[in-house]
Amino acid sequence: MNGKPVAVITGASRGIGRAVAIALASEGFDIAAIARSVDSEGMEILGPEVEKHGGQFFPIGLDISCTKCHKEVVSNILDRYGRIDFLVNNAGVAPLQRSDLLEMTEESYDRVININLKGPVFFAQKIAKEMIWMKSQISSYNPVIIFITSVSAVLTSVNRTEYCISKAGLSMATSVFADRLSKEGILVCEVRPGIIQTDMTIKVKDKYTKMINDGFVPQKRWGLPEDIGKAVGSIARGDWNFSTGMVFEISGGLNIHKL
Repeated sequence: MNGKPVAVITGASRGIGRAVAIALASEGFDIAAIARSVDSEGMEILGPEVEKHGGQFFPIGLDISCTKCHKEVVSNILDRYGRIDFLVNNAGVAPLQRSDLLEMTEESYDRVININLKGPVFFAQKIAKEMIWMKSQISSYNPVIIFITSVSAVLTSVNRTEYCISKAGLSMATSVFADRLSKEGILVCEVRPGIIQTDMTIKVKDKYTKMINDGFVPQKRWGLPEDIGKAVGSIARGDWNFSTGMVFEISGGLNIHKL
């Protein structure tokens, strides 16, 4: 059994997932990095970055919405390392096309919900069961599950309704997992990013830049993937072990209610 803690990160090849993987490698974790394709340029770049920061890199291909594939992926990680200490459920997509709520298609809704909500919930369920067993086998074992959501969990966007619903559902998933797993000694938290500079937001960069400059974000800047990585790293260090169910909103002040 590997003596180092192991972090599993979905959507690891770019953006927030990439920053989280590097942050956790810096905190002493080996990294099982999950992405739709292990042959992507992002995964090729990530491997050396993880290793540079001291982590062993294990790339895994998985479409998170394929729930029947979860068992094999988890088994492969356990065969390699013998443990899973930290899960970051980060994989997510935006609608292929933004459209008004009244024009939203069932196809788009199903795609977003399956990737952003259904897949992460059942992946967390599978890993949680393994963590419960490992808790009885490994001394000083402090497992953690993180759900990466979005301010869209609480802020409406009528032209991407399916995304908002998926993130609101994932926020509730954090709460129910935290409730159920607290007695098992598993910490569960939500990290809720604001407007972050990633591939997902590049198509609306000009729109959001204007909103930020006009004061929509109180701290008046784009969020960076590294901002999220730092938050997850803080949780990984054990700084928040008495905070299960907590929402860490990293949004530059979008959580401030103001007139």
